[in-house]
Amino acid sequence: MKKAVLFYWVLSLLIPSAGRAQKVYLSTPESLATRPVPEWYDGAKLGIFIHWGLYSVPAWATPTTTPDKVTDWPAFYKNNPYAEWYLNTLRIAGSPTQEHHKITYGADYDYYSFADTLAHKTRNWSADAWADLFSAVGARYVVFTTKHSDGYVMYPSRISHPFFDSRAITSPRDFAGEIAGAVRKKGLKFGVYYSGGLDWSFNRSPVTNLWPDLFQHMPKSVAYTAYADAHFFELIHRYAPDILWNDVNFPENGDMTGIFAEAIHANPDVVMNDRWRRHPELSHFTTPEYVILDTITQQKWETCRGIGYSFGYNQTETSKHLLRSDELINMLIDIVSKNGNLLINVGPKADGSIPENQLAPLRDLGKWLQRNGEGIYGTRPWKRARLTLEDRTEIRFTRKRDTLNVFFLSAPKTRRILIPDCTVAKGAKAVLAGAPGQEIRLVSLPGKVQLELPEKLDGTTAFLVKISGLAN
Repeated sequence: MKKAVLFYWVLSLLIPSAGRAQKVYLSTPESLATRPVPEWYDGAKLGIFIHWGLYSVPAWATPTTTPDKVTDWPAFYKNNPYAEWYLNTLRIAGSPTQEHHKITYGADYDYYSFADTLAHKTRNWSADAWADLFSAVGARYVVFTTKHSDGYVMYPSRISHPFFDSRAITSPRDFAGEIAGAVRKKGLKFGVYYSGGLDWSFNRSPVTNLWPDLFQHMPKSVAYTAYADAHFFELIHRYAPDILWNDVNFPENGDMTGIFAEAIHANPDVVMNDRWRRHPELSHFTTPEYVILDTITQQKWETCRGIGYSFGYNQTETSKHLLRSDELINMLIDIVSKNGNLLINVGPKADGSIPENQLAPLRDLGKWLQRNGEGIYGTRPWKRARLTLEDRTEIRFTRKRDTLNVFFLSAPKTRRILIPDCTVAKGAKAVLAGAPGQEIRLVSLPGKVQLELPEKLDGTTAFLVKISGLAN
């Protein structure tokens, strides 16, 4: 595989760039570390994660808790709320999933037989409807699950599985390509998720605990390493992804730096996440799961999570397990104020339809961003992320050049608001975001400013006050 990397590197030297001069990066940590981080990702703020595969057919898990609240990992894995982990949970003796599978499909029904159902149900699915939705939501990028830990590949890969009939574990339809084409037509970036560290088609004993099980169950064979390497090079040459989103580490002897170099040559704007384990200095963002950082960090980060407890569609989830619209909106504001992005997941049904209880908060987020997105996209953190008023109203801040964006996560009881550590230039103005914006009174005081909010405010969703003329 490293010979292939060298071959493509030599080609990149011989073939002139079509659009711009491009620096060539060698497949070494030293060379790759000199590459500047592409700016688009920092300003994008909102992405859509898509978990869709064989697990979308049974679409079943026990919605117990989210991983940030786990205290008993063996119990978590036996009652795993992640529906995309259906195959692993199915293999755990006495698990609710195993009992459900036995009753619903029969104890001997093979998980990979769900491929026939998925193919049948998706005959009328179109990626264009998804692209329309994600654009309306206000997302700037989409990350699609090309291979989750069950090993099923969601595009017609030419890489042979060493132990499986590839036709049984590979989609004949190019779901990844159709989604890539549709979202890029809308101006969105396209990323690929790949489970590099777990593949249950190679290791059939289930993960039952976080430590040491999860790490011991990562396939380490030469065969798997070559398989994972080959998939990434194939994804790069098929789709030239804007994001490489690897999960659960990558094989110790895998050609990680070769993959990175090849991805950059295929797409100079590509970014990589941090879940490769090796060479953390080469990743462009960290990926806390169902967790929001407490403070502003210099390192770019991205929270990924489902609208509910699961990433894959889980038919057992109800409204009590899913985010409300106001929770989703406030979550995005909070994350962006601390230098983060939000990668919010949709879990479509097997036929590709997205359940209404997932759609509702997404649509509301899109409507909110149409009015307030200028305080989100392309912004940077201010000197502080948050302020809590005496009445416990939460405020968040972002900055774009000399404009301070002040987000009220709810309507405060008082209409006279003091913003500390804030100095403005003469002629500074404050405007309530909207079309048209409503100017509100701003008073400059020593080391702070005072805002006098209007009496009538929408108390149901967060609102934005923009202070132009920021001096510090």
